[in-house]
Amino acid sequence: MADGTESPRTSLSPPDGAAPAEDAYLERRTLRRGSAGPLLLTGLGVAYVVSGDFSGWNFGLAEGGFGGLAIAAVLMGLMYTCMVFALAELAAILPTAGGGYGFARRALGTWGGFLTGTAILIEYVLAPAAIAIFIGDYVESLGLFGLESGWPVYLACFVIFIGIHLWGVGEALRFSLIVTAIAVAALLIFAFGAFTDFDSASLDDIPVDHSALGASSWLPFGLLGIWSAFPFGMWFFLGVEGVPLAAEETRDPARTLPRAMAWSVGILLVLALLTFLAATGARGANAVQDAGNPLVEALQPDGKATTLSRIVNYAGLAGLVASFFSLIYAGSRQLFALSRAGYLPRFLSLTSRRKAPYLGLLVPGALGFALAAATGDGARMLNVAVFGATISYALMSLSHIVLRRREPGLHRPYRTPGGVLTSSVAFVLACSALVATFLVDKDAAFIALGVYAVALAYFAFYSRHRLVAAAPEEEFAALAEAEAELSRD
Repeated sequence: MADGTESPRTSLSPPDGAAPAEDAYLERRTLRRGSAGPLLLTGLGVAYVVSGDFSGWNFGLAEGGFGGLAIAAVLMGLMYTCMVFALAELAAILPTAGGGYGFARRALGTWGGFLTGTAILIEYVLAPAAIAIFIGDYVESLGLFGLESGWPVYLACFVIFIGIHLWGVGEALRFSLIVTAIAVAALLIFAFGAFTDFDSASLDDIPVDHSALGASSWLPFGLLGIWSAFPFGMWFFLGVEGVPLAAEETRDPARTLPRAMAWSVGILLVLALLTFLAATGARGANAVQDAGNPLVEALQPDGKATTLSRIVNYAGLAGLVASFFSLIYAGSRQLFALSRAGYLPRFLSLTSRRKAPYLGLLVPGALGFALAAATGDGARMLNVAVFGATISYALMSLSHIVLRRREPGLHRPYRTPGGVLTSSVAFVLACSALVATFLVDKDAAFIALGVYAVALAYFAFYSRHRLVAAAPEEEFAALAEAEAELSRD
């Protein structure tokens, strides 16, 4: 084909009389259909994110103070809400495992598809590695099983939870739902307990930097602090955009995906509000801004553990497990789709007899374990993941805008409320969040750009000439190109 896409038949042709190469190729790359309904998908959307409620967001207080982080969280909540509604429309149009890559492939071409898919992959490979380190820290602090933080804990995480994914997607999503329910229940219990000690005077107790422009007790680091707090405001929602990656394993995806995505973001907005206000109001913004476990810190004003703080502490581990487990799932499906279409080595999309992309699970898992064991720097890896995420958000939002403008007659089983205005808000805020990552951790941003450069070189010089026309996302894009040619004729 003119764009470099090829059919598997050209390089995988079977003998005469054998099954067509496309059928044989895709048969070895098939996921288990109909395994997920609305409840499991809603649980998956919350599971991606729930660990961010237990820790991480509070470091934004050191960047913007209570007021700065509050404004950042509101803006990032708006960005995610707008983006989720835009993605719900795109997922109903193209319900495949490619998710964001597939949407961008149709709207922005092969380069746009690869740029988006690679950014998503950076997020979903680096984030589990970071969370594995956080799990190790929790295990050590809780004194569980006599284990200490380090590579044995990281290895156990990857081996056990990848093993469950290899068992089957239905079993994996049910496990994720159970652990997520435990974490959400603990957050509600925490909020109830913390609000009994709520004091509004504690919200703005961080010392003011009077040299900062616009500094006040609510904005102790000035107006720029709001922007610097963007990446931490994202921690309340980071990952929820991964729900469409389950499309090929969903019952009636055109109806189920939009509903599950809306419920997921709604639950996360409520949890973010409760967690943020309860933790800062009970203990004070200054006390929790540097805490590795802010919720427990908020419940222990005198430093002594209570029954409630112990419950929340153990539930924090459940939240980390839920996010770790679900992010592994998301990364494997994005890798599966890119590999199946030829953007990455094709063997990575092979599936087992239980219809699990076993290499798509094992290869990122091995890479994640190696990064965790070699660096032990979870915060840096999570910042790299955030950088990749913001790039994908901008490109996915742009894809919605382009498809609405270029293909207004495209069948849309679900339509985004507000249309292009909604996705335009998401696009502008995503670009702002991308720039904000340089304000927080320049090294992480440049690391992500380095990974991007290597991936783009691979695509430019090799894989873009060997794409697989039979892959669902590629067929969808090819159909659009053919219709455009017919209209020109």
